[in-house]
Amino acid sequence: VQLQESGPGLVKPSQTLSLTCAVSGGSISINPYYWSWIRQAPGKALEVIGYIGYSGNTYVRPSLRSRTSISRDTSNNQFFLQLSSVTPEDTAVYYCARNDYGTTDAHIYNIRGQGTQVTVSS
Repeated sequence: VQLQESGPGLVKPSQTLSLTCAVSGGSISINPYYWSWIRQAPGKALEVIGYIGYSGNTYVRPSLRSRTSISRDTSNNQFFLQLSSVTPEDTAVYYCARNDYGTTDAHIYNIRGQGTQVTVSS
């Protein structure tokens, strides 16, 4: 399976960051897989933002829950991240990833996209 992130590399503060993960080689609706968004800010550890499961259930890290949405399009085998009201602290490399179960341990995910740099700046 292959995952590919896409989206704007530059977002202005207070705007919404929108990313797409295109999945090939396997359906996002197949049990038991969970599809996650992970990020790594400069000088910081990997952080799982949240995930969407094969049945469409979602989980978002509590600290980001008020401004994060994770959704999917099963017809096109894609899933999405929307992060609203961004600040420079949201600057990071964003990855999409797959695991056999939902987890907030970013190091568990051994199938990841190559990542996309997102910078929040005016």
